[in-house]
Amino acid sequence: MGAFFQRVFEEAGWDVMVSGRTTPVTARDLALVSDVLMVSVPIRETIQVVQDLAPHLSEDQVFCDLTSIKTGPVQAMLASKAQVVGFHPMFGPTASGLCGQAIIATPARCEKQALEQILEVFRSQGARVTISTPEEHDRIMAVVQGLTHFVTLSMAETMRRVGVRPEDTFSFMSPVYQMEMSLIGRLLSQDPSLYADILELNPHVSPVLAACEASLSSIREIIDAKDTGAFERVFRENSLHFGEYCQAAADESDMLITAMVKR
Repeated sequence: MGAFFQRVFEEAGWDVMVSGRTTPVTARDLALVSDVLMVSVPIRETIQVVQDLAPHLSEDQVFCDLTSIKTGPVQAMLASKAQVVGFHPMFGPTASGLCGQAIIATPARCEKQALEQILEVFRSQGARVTISTPEEHDRIMAVVQGLTHFVTLSMAETMRRVGVRPEDTFSFMSPVYQMEMSLIGRLLSQDPSLYADILELNPHVSPVLAACEASLSSIREIIDAKDTGAFERVFRENSLHFGEYCQAAADESDMLITAMVKR
């Protein structure tokens, strides 16, 4: 992600310096000369890196990070004298660019002009920026990322336990099942430590997963009892909870299915 955003800022005309594991330039070197310092390291290393850099920053600088969890890193950055804003890009480094992508910004102590200069870089390249607090970000990410990745990994684990391989199902695939399988394969093709950090280090994830387990248990009991009335009640309650999004999702998935079938 650091390399991705290097290209983003260079395209916007900014002078960018990079420090990494193999560069002669250190992160501390950058802290001494940068107007904006952006930390992009694994989640579980972010706070330590921020703490190492914080004493070297002044109030004229802007301290940022690109971490999937915001409360801890933002609190650590606030220990510096710098202006502080956390960012979470809602996409991976293989994206072709910012056009159509979402970025969450969590400004904590940042002058409006400095914040807008950075946000304009993102918006000018087509990104959608949402402003949030670190706490609200982490609460929502417990569902958007935590619950989603947990369920996806659980599906993979279930298939392994019942002894069904993906290729066993290929000739039986519906388009919806194919989309589900694509999400599983996409997750499993990536770095497990990233998903471990997302699930383990966000304190809001655990109660969401507890609610997920309770939901699975409740629905399982209804199915085992063959209680069709109870099943329909649960189904309708969730349909009402999702409201108008149900039809919008059906329409959007129909477009995806059409594109998949044509391919």
